[in-house]
Amino acid sequence: MATFQIEGGHKLKGEINPQGAKNEALQILCAVLLTPETVQIDNIPDIRDVNKLIQILENLGVKVKKLGKGSYTFTADNLDLNYLESDLFKQEGSSLRGSIMIVGPLLARFGKGYIPRPGGDKIGRRRLDTHFEGFIKLGADFRYNKEEHFYGVDAPNGLTGTYMLLDQASVTGTANIVMAAVLAKGKTTIYNAACEPYLQQLCRMLNSMGAKIEGVGSNLLVIEGVESLGGCTHRVLPDMIEIGSWIGLAAMTRSEITIKNVSWENLGLIPETFRKLGITLDRVGDDIHIPEQDGYEIQSYIDGSILTVSDAPWPGFTPDLLSIVLVVCTQAKGSVLIHQKMFESRLFFVDKLIDMGAKIILCDPHRATVIGHNFESDLKATTMVSPDIRAGISLLIAALSATGTSTIQNIEQIDRGYENIDERLRAIGARIERIA
Repeated sequence: MATFQIEGGHKLKGEINPQGAKNEALQILCAVLLTPETVQIDNIPDIRDVNKLIQILENLGVKVKKLGKGSYTFTADNLDLNYLESDLFKQEGSSLRGSIMIVGPLLARFGKGYIPRPGGDKIGRRRLDTHFEGFIKLGADFRYNKEEHFYGVDAPNGLTGTYMLLDQASVTGTANIVMAAVLAKGKTTIYNAACEPYLQQLCRMLNSMGAKIEGVGSNLLVIEGVESLGGCTHRVLPDMIEIGSWIGLAAMTRSEITIKNVSWENLGLIPETFRKLGITLDRVGDDIHIPEQDGYEIQSYIDGSILTVSDAPWPGFTPDLLSIVLVVCTQAKGSVLIHQKMFESRLFFVDKLIDMGAKIILCDPHRATVIGHNFESDLKATTMVSPDIRAGISLLIAALSATGTSTIQNIEQIDRGYENIDERLRAIGARIERIA
């Protein structure tokens, strides 16, 4: 198990380029299964979760060719569907939550799709009901092997379009159902659909392949099924979660950092949320410039009550950045209530921040009150374990701002979502080493 050793308390300076969006890449890669023609995808991040999915596609028979950094072609013209029932797939699929999204494309094109219960972050209950209820409404038969935790859907006579109201605006659930519906007979209407930029990107890619999807960017999607899809070239957006992470890093280390080519129009509430925490950030073309600042003061509501930062489906604030916001607030002037609505285990990492000297009251599994130090008292270095991707990067940011040398174990969790993070941080002055 590898670790990071971080000497904190140093200011950083320079430019950083965000990687391609992890959450988009996982959807887009699954979509290559919808066509026998070649699909080229650019700006794919080189991270553990994405590389695992590419390996699964290769084992399934997809011809994968790397053209250069982050650029690949995929051709799914001769798949080995027997792999889906192999022990190897049960092992590989269960280690990656994003693998669930291969089911929709396989069901649409081949009339069957299987998946072991997928893994991923241990951040609370993450139901798959939305995915399979959508497939059932499209005409698939569902089965579940409780002994092996193995899911299957079959539609030997094909799928048929229908109207459905999703029980929750699940991003991966919507993506899976959309990929199944594009080859279904007739019209499918999906209400309460997720509309995150990642989902919009998937829909645009599918339309470029010949799909007929209307309402992209809204929570009402109308899909007219087509007989087949062709190839295309697609570029993945910059990762908004990583962009938010760098904003938090700049604030906590009181550093001047420029984040390049961020795709401002796809950041939603992220810049404004950090501004409410008192952080100065400027738009320079398509870049974000965070100047060096001695401190930042959390705004109150107009009636003087404490600010609440909470997550919500898009265009609300993304839950993946609440851990970053929480860490940033430990050195702010003022107090804030963090309300993590979607996952009941995502705030449990705060005990590690409390060990570092942060003033945090964990009210319940979903809410934490943070009383900022205003940089009058530094966080103290410690040894900690990364429990998941987002908590891991938050602890890393805390360590970079702390006094002394910290150790973070289980950094494989961070590597699942952040590309070569130690090298990129060293390039802007961070003192961080990877120890095998």
